[in-house]
Amino acid sequence: MSSVPEDLRYTQEHEWLAGTSGVTRVGITDFAQEALGDIVYVQLPAVGSKVSAGAVCGEVESTKSVSEIYAPITGSVTAINERLSAQPELINSEPYEGGWLFEVEIEGSPTGLLSPAEYRAATNS
Repeated sequence: MSSVPEDLRYTQEHEWLAGTSGVTRVGITDFAQEALGDIVYVQLPAVGSKVSAGAVCGEVESTKSVSEIYAPITGSVTAINERLSAQPELINSEPYEGGWLFEVEIEGSPTGLLSPAEYRAATNS
């Protein structure tokens, strides 16, 4: 059974975000990391780059496959998790803590995000 923290918002593509205004942290869900298996490489957007909600902004490579990362919101990347270049497995062990991907300064009002209950229902978690 995957963990779905109550204080986050989710996307159908299995990303999470910590807030819906200001600067927020983004990562992939426990459900997604379980499906991917052992993560061996992460490509993240550059600090200062713009990301658009629903657009590909990076990728996660595991021993099983390569999966695209979709931006859950539109905004400017303010930070990336530098630890992941040397320790991509943090996404497996700590998907909501040390395994976060990047931070974004949100532009506008996010739409289409799922509540924890909606995400659990969508993933049967």
